[in-house]
Amino acid sequence: MSSEKKNELREQDIIFSRSVKAGKRIYYLDVKKNRKEDLFLSITESKKVVSGESDNLQVQFEKHKIFLYKEDFIKFTEGLQEVIDFMHNDECEVVEQ
Repeated sequence: MSSEKKNELREQDIIFSRSVKAGKRIYYLDVKKNRKEDLFLSITESKKVVSGESDNLQVQFEKHKIFLYKEDFIKFTEGLQEVIDFMHNDECEVVEQ
């Protein structure tokens, strides 16, 4: 199967999608369905990387993915909220776990 066909099939699995542009990065939040019809969240960070000199300029995109499954949403969002609250705190102290 060609890589173009594989990409097309992957895109068909997307149920809902949002993109978030933030500085040099774009975050793609895709709700997908696996073969067992279970929903999961695919988070992709895409970052533009420019290298080379003006005559030999090359533009590439680095992509990093994480997959978050439905049964992990509550614990993940609790942990994420804890980290966000910590980072917003002006008097934050370093806490080691």
